[in-house]
Amino acid sequence: MRLGISCVVGLLLSAGVASSQTPKSRSPSPSPSAQPTLPEFRPALIGTAPNSLVNTIDAADLMKKGQKEAAVMFSCLVAPTGDVVRSGAYRGTRGSELLEQELLKRLATAKLIPAVHNHQPVIAVFYGTVKFAVVDGKPRLRIFANQQLSELDKETDFVDPQPFVGQDSKFTGLHYPETGSTVAVTGLAELALDVDARGNLKNIQVLTEEPPLLGFGDAALSDFDGAKFIPAFHNGQPVECNVKIPVYYKPSA
Repeated sequence: MRLGISCVVGLLLSAGVASSQTPKSRSPSPSPSAQPTLPEFRPALIGTAPNSLVNTIDAADLMKKGQKEAAVMFSCLVAPTGDVVRSGAYRGTRGSELLEQELLKRLATAKLIPAVHNHQPVIAVFYGTVKFAVVDGKPRLRIFANQQLSELDKETDFVDPQPFVGQDSKFTGLHYPETGSTVAVTGLAELALDVDARGNLKNIQVLTEEPPLLGFGDAALSDFDGAKFIPAFHNGQPVECNVKIPVYYKPSA
């Protein structure tokens, strides 16, 4: 399953416009020093608050139900408030059904640290991977902010680049293509992206698309045309990167 975000993006943007048009109070404004300064770039992050994803997934219950070693990839649309407004899970390893169910359940109410671009919170897509194992009779849960197999194997702190909405980005979400098929199908396009350390998309290529010849690769190229990203991060610093990202298209009900 892949998050369908075009309509949700519109709603979030509308809410932002409405908020900006709300009459301001005449009470004295707080001093500038009272407002924390946000960084130029910050990716959406899982965080460690009590309502963060890592603290709400019930690892002990998963072990009790018989969940063995497993991994699931997921993505979610994160509002400037940190709320998750759409999410989807995919590419689970064999026997990961319990983990996927628990993940999707907790994503519905999880709170993330929102992404920041040009010192302002923005709507962004978070790409992550959950890994579960039982070690010495105890559950071990790890959540990573990337989907790169080499980084996951090493369990690094690498964070995938995240497309964001607004400001100078033309990314507005995923749009299911006109496939010409009489049967609505879920499609996948895997993209290779080159993104520099300032979040500029330098190169994009379709590696695979399934099913073929139905336009999912072209749809992905169109959806990411003109997109800007929160750059990838490593060791807490923005870095240039080359990543592979699966883009799933699910027909509306």
